[in-house]
Amino acid sequence: MRVAAAQARPCWLDPTATTTKVIAWIEEAAAQNVELVAFPETFLSGYPFWLELTGGARFDDTKQKRAYAAYLEAAVEMEGPEIRQITEAVRDLGVFLYLGTTERAASSARGTVFCTLVAIDPGHGVVSTHRKLMPTHEERLVWGSGDGHGLRVHRYAGTRIGGLNCWENWMPQARHALYAQGEELHVSVWPGNPRNSADITRFIALEGRVFSLAVNGLISLSDVPADFPLHAELEEAGVTDYCRGGSGIAAPDGTWVAPPVVGQERL
Repeated sequence: MRVAAAQARPCWLDPTATTTKVIAWIEEAAAQNVELVAFPETFLSGYPFWLELTGGARFDDTKQKRAYAAYLEAAVEMEGPEIRQITEAVRDLGVFLYLGTTERAASSARGTVFCTLVAIDPGHGVVSTHRKLMPTHEERLVWGSGDGHGLRVHRYAGTRIGGLNCWENWMPQARHALYAQGEELHVSVWPGNPRNSADITRFIALEGRVFSLAVNGLISLSDVPADFPLHAELEEAGVTDYCRGGSGIAAPDGTWVAPPVVGQERL
């Protein structure tokens, strides 16, 4: 199986533009005979990196409320047009997809955003939606807790494939839930921190005797829309690069098939 990690910048908080970019990158993957491609955590429509830089836990803060409202508005529903368009592209191009999304619940929980890893099969459409079991640190300010419903391995092109969101990859029980289903290719999606993903990518390969694909994203201050409610505070924080990539692929013996790449968009 030929696989790829889509280390890309989202069109942050713009689900329509990000959907267009996802489809373009799937098209590029298909042109290179890729059978499976994975995108970073919450690529559609963006990781909530502002929380740790702007006092995200401040109680009753007007700007934080407006920031969350913008984030909620940019989240996508699983039955919405973005996932539908991407599913059609996956079907037409014949590429299995793992896509990190910010999911807005479609029921009574419409005020909640989930960090959801969506698996889309060319022949069967959406085959799983895995909501992150427990958001990490400040993520709990904006994401709801998930459950084990999405801890599923899928068979595609003769290979058993599973995936986890970010820090879940450091949770032994989550990993073993996939190993126990005969996982052969493990996909881990991250916002973009090489320090957090490099060691665990090789460890998962060794522990599970699996191929281990880690996909990281890129986000910089220049990617943030000028009208984001906390843009001035982000400028004052003095940090310009929030997510720096670090995607890579390791073999079952722990060696790098594709060593980590930092700081550039690349398939």
